[in-house]
Amino acid sequence: MLNVSDILAQFFQLWWLLPIAAIILFVKSSFGKGVIGEAFLNLVINIKLDKKKYQLLRDVTLYTEDGTTQIDHIIVSQYGIFVVETKNMKGWIFGGENQKFWTQNIYKKKHTFQNPLYQNYKHTKTLEKLLDLDSTKIFSVVVFVGDATFKTDMPENVVYPRGLFRFIDSHNEVLFTPREMWRIVEDIEDGRLSKGFKTHREHVSNVKTRVNEKKTQSNVLICPRCSSNLVLRVAKKGANVGNEFYGCYSYPKCKFTRTI
Repeated sequence: MLNVSDILAQFFQLWWLLPIAAIILFVKSSFGKGVIGEAFLNLVINIKLDKKKYQLLRDVTLYTEDGTTQIDHIIVSQYGIFVVETKNMKGWIFGGENQKFWTQNIYKKKHTFQNPLYQNYKHTKTLEKLLDLDSTKIFSVVVFVGDATFKTDMPENVVYPRGLFRFIDSHNEVLFTPREMWRIVEDIEDGRLSKGFKTHREHVSNVKTRVNEKKTQSNVLICPRCSSNLVLRVAKKGANVGNEFYGCYSYPKCKFTRTI
């Protein structure tokens, strides 16, 4: 029978396995996959984009009216502001621009997840308010890293990593002077919460609180794009004149509608 000293001796001989096991668990976790995916995209962005023309801001957490929102990447340039949402997923991806939920298919198992365009819509609106800018100068783009394969036609702003740079290059109209560009970077830096585990934890807590509030208010319809309430309206023109429909309370900033 092993005594305590023998057990301790064996433990110290195998101590090096502990960090390896921790790394494996981290890589396999959803949080770890997200961190790795974002780090990969950061590397590619830094290599591909001219730092004199494009400034990358990573992991930006901003205050909103109902808590906080976390943006994976913001690329500020004279050609506009690109708000990048990263998805590290594998399998087949099915979805449409106006669908609230998309589907991930892995080995005949299907999982639904929120349309990332809706998620990024809130990010762009938060930046619009922070910077007091017109929406035409802020561009939403969703990047799927990993082994995901699109099985339905995707909008031009839902891309693989290589498509991100084609999307950015397609915007070549100068919208900001160099001085305005750097002022935007400064305003975002001034408005963001300090980076770190505490900020991430508080953001996750805020998200859970909002989800729980929406569950308890299930009788209230919520806009899937900007999270405002949907209100009953009557069509005043067009083919559906006189018919009732649900429209977003934030109209005309948000023009989402839902038929009854």
